[in-house]
Amino acid sequence: MSLKSLKLFAAVGLSSLAIAAANAANTIVDVASSNKDFSTLVKAVKAAGLVDTLKGKGPFTVFAPTDAAFAKLPAGTLDALLKDPAKLKAVLTYHVVAGQVKAADVKPGAVKTVNGQSFMVAAKDGKVMVDAATVTATDVAASNGVIHVIDTVILPK
Repeated sequence: MSLKSLKLFAAVGLSSLAIAAANAANTIVDVASSNKDFSTLVKAVKAAGLVDTLKGKGPFTVFAPTDAAFAKLPAGTLDALLKDPAKLKAVLTYHVVAGQVKAADVKPGAVKTVNGQSFMVAAKDGKVMVDAATVTATDVAASNGVIHVIDTVILPK
């Protein structure tokens, strides 16, 4: 990762500090539920039966797609996933890494997810990428981990 990319990642992380401090007492699910940009994610987490897991001790690192990210999926994809809890769970757990990985700790390369597959982290054009998603905010603190916001739903292979 280039120095420019690291500086960008750090700057994005600093912009999240105020949010992080306010959320530190809430679980990942609580933090997501309190943010209107994650209403689709919260709906999906409930449909997949992952609420208790993501309210659990953790720690977890969640690369959380926004509502706009879900809206970019091909027509019918979200509805099909919501009707297939097993497939939805596979997609959502592909966004979760065991442990708490803050922005400063992220390194380029393959990162193993809770679903067993790995996604790729890279720096491209001064942006930090997770597969095809761009990280838009980092280090949103929760009592059981951390959230990094992404602009695209990433799909397992």
